[in-house]
Amino acid sequence: MATVLVIDDEKDLVRLLRHNLEKAGYKVASAPSAESGLKKLRQSEADLLILDIMLPGMDGLEFLRALRRESDVPVILLSAKGSEIDRVLGLKLGADDYMIKPFSMAELLARVAARLRKPSAPKGGRAAAVGPLVVDFARHEVSVAGRPVRLATKEFRVLELLLEADGKVLSRDALLELVWGHDAGLDLDTRTVDQHIARLRRKLGAAGKLIGTVPNFGYKLAR
Repeated sequence: MATVLVIDDEKDLVRLLRHNLEKAGYKVASAPSAESGLKKLRQSEADLLILDIMLPGMDGLEFLRALRRESDVPVILLSAKGSEIDRVLGLKLGADDYMIKPFSMAELLARVAARLRKPSAPKGGRAAAVGPLVVDFARHEVSVAGRPVRLATKEFRVLELLLEADGKVLSRDALLELVWGHDAGLDLDTRTVDQHIARLRRKLGAAGKLIGTVPNFGYKLAR
């Protein structure tokens, strides 16, 4: 029986999650704060975490940073924050999924089941494969059908964000902020993103078609 650890300070929501998760056949533990959640996780194994971003003391994103230094346990983030930047930042920090409150309990249970079916990333590094495209995040290496592909730092970062979004669309504005947002003194606009996507597609060759364009919005990677 899989164990789900819920880290949330909303008592009514925790009771609702416990009831539905136990009804679905999971063992459930809970903690009202990131600090107590981290302590509970270290004391006993959990197979999946449901983590609220807005927590007293250490928030969920800070918790996620600390967690990923020692564990690859799957994490589903919950938040009342619906902005794309919040969602992408959560995924960038190592979350496996993201749900915005209020959410459908049936959808949450479906996502829990899906995450528990997926094997955890291997210890000591992460890698992803989509069709002929293979990305080794730890080694900063990319290959297509076994052929090494050399990417510039920001091209690699764009590809990494598209992979971490897991098929969801990322806007040009979100990519610009996450990849170039803190580069002081640069006069940038979303055409910079388009230019990097174009170069990335060319370098990936046959795998370049995996990067899809959503007209007037942004890009996504086929899964």
